Amino acid sequence: MTERHDIFDLAVIGGGINGVAIARDAAGRGLSAHLSEMNDLASATSSGSTKLIHGGLRYLEHYEFRLVRESLEEREIVWRLAPHLVEPLRFVLPHHRGLRPAWMLRLGLFLYDHLGARRLLPPTAVVDLARDPIGAPLAPGLFRRGFEYSDCRVDDSRLVVTTARDAARLGATIAPRTKVVAAERDADVWTLRLARPDGSSLPPIRARVVVDTAGPWVDGVAKSVLGLAVGADARVRLVQGSHLVTRRLWSHDRAFIFQNADGRVVFAIPWLDDFTLIGTTDHDFSGDPARPVASEEEIAYLLAATNRVLAVPLARADVVWTYSGVRPLWDDGASAAQAATRDYVLRLDAPDGRAPGLAVYGGKLTTHRRLAETVLARLATLLPVRRGRAPGWTASAPLPGGDFPVDGRAALEAEIRAERPWLPADLARRLVATWGTETRDLLGDARTLDDLGRGFGAGLHEREVERMRTEEWATTAEDVLWRRTRLGLRMTESEIAGLEAWMIRG
Repeated sequence: MTERHDIFDLAVIGGGINGVAIARDAAGRGLSAHLSEMNDLASATSSGSTKLIHGGLRYLEHYEFRLVRESLEEREIVWRLAPHLVEPLRFVLPHHRGLRPAWMLRLGLFLYDHLGARRLLPPTAVVDLARDPIGAPLAPGLFRRGFEYSDCRVDDSRLVVTTARDAARLGATIAPRTKVVAAERDADVWTLRLARPDGSSLPPIRARVVVDTAGPWVDGVAKSVLGLAVGADARVRLVQGSHLVTRRLWSHDRAFIFQNADGRVVFAIPWLDDFTLIGTTDHDFSGDPARPVASEEEIAYLLAATNRVLAVPLARADVVWTYSGVRPLWDDGASAAQAATRDYVLRLDAPDGRAPGLAVYGGKLTTHRRLAETVLARLATLLPVRRGRAPGWTASAPLPGGDFPVDGRAALEAEIRAERPWLPADLARRLVATWGTETRDLLGDARTLDDLGRGFGAGLHEREVERMRTEEWATTAEDVLWRRTRLGLRMTESEIAGLEAWMIRG
C-alpha cells in the first residue's frame, strides 16, 4: 500500500478528513504524497462530529453565505461519491412561538433550497405537527406546524478511512501512528523527523511541500514544529461539541432540529437503526483535545433541551453512550462559541529560496473535498507537474465501494442476500453500509457464516477484521469498534476483550 520515495512532492500532517482528502486529490493528480497521523485515522475531530453532510442552516444567521452555498453544493457530490456511507435525511424544524419567527424560518429555508445546486434532495415542505404522525414524538399541543428540509447523514470516521484507502490505492503513503516531532527546512526541501507513539524514532522523510492539517493541534504544529510564518492573527479556537446516544425514540425516519431559548439548536437523529443521536453543545475547550469527555453539565443540557419538546421525557439512565469532538475553528473573535465561523482559512509560508509550508485552519466535514481542491490550487505553482488526473477529478470519482446509484443501497442489499441466502438481513445491511459494492469481495467464496471465521459478536467476523487490519491500518479493538464500525455500541465487555486478545495475538 506504500511506495518508497526519496523526496515526496507533498507531506501532509494530520489524518482527519481534510488531510486524507488532500492526500487523495494529490495522489490522483500523479503527485507523490505522504500522510502522517500521530494516532489512528479519524481519532480526533473527524470521529466526533454530529454525523452530517449538511449546508449548515444555522450559519445563515451569521451571514456565512459563501460557506453555506459551498456546503449545499457539496452535499449531493459527496452523497454520489459514497452512497454506502452517506444517505439523505429529512429534518423537521418545529416552529416555536417566541423564538425565531415563522417568516425568518421560511426565508432561511428558501435560501437553503436555492443557494446550492440541489438536484436530488427534495425541497422544503410545511408539516402539520398536530395531525401528521411525524409529530407524534413531540409533546401534545406544543407545536402546530413545522418545516421539513433535506440534508444528509454520514458515517464520519468511515468516510475518513475509505478516503485514505483510495489515496493509498492511488499511490499515497498513509502512515498512522506516526508523529512529526521535528522539521528542518532547507532551500528546496523539508526533512521531517518521525516517531512512533512510544517515542522511538522512525526513518525521516523529505518533501518539497508540507501541509499542516493537524486539526486541534494545527497552531502548535505550524508554529512550534514547522516554524511557519502564518501571521500574528493566526489562532485556533477550540470548541467542544458533545453528543449523547439513547435507544431509538420514535419509529419514523425523520430527524428533528430543536430551537433553544439561548439561540442554539439541538439535533435529534435516528442512528444505526436502534439508536437516537442527540447533539451538540458548543463551548470553548481547554485541555488535551485527544480525549474530550462529555461533562455531566453538557449531558444535562442536552437532556433538558430534548425534554422540553418530547412527549416522553428522557432520564440520565436512558443515555447509553456519550462522545465529544473538539472543533479547531479559526478564531475570528466571535464572542460566543456557536457564532465562531466554521469556514476554513489557509495560511501559506513560501519565502523565496525556502521550501513552502501551508497551514489549514478550520473547515468542516461537509466541505473536505472542496477544501482539498482549494489547497492544491493554492500550491499549484509550488508543486511539480505530474501525469495524472485534471483538477476537479474528485467530484466524479466514487470512493471504494461507492460505485452504485445514490438510491441503490437497498437494491444492493437485496442482490447480495439473493446471492447468499444464508446471510442475515441485518448483517447484509451493515456490510453494505460499511463496504458498499466491496461487500461481495469481502464475502468472497463464503457459503456459510462459519466461512467468515470466528464471530466476535454483533455480526463481526474474523474475515472482516482481518481486512480492516491489512487494508485499513486497524491495530486495536478500539480502531475496529469505534472508527471502522460502531459495533462498540452493541458488543459486551467480554466480546470486546475477546477481539482485543485476538488482535494482539496477530
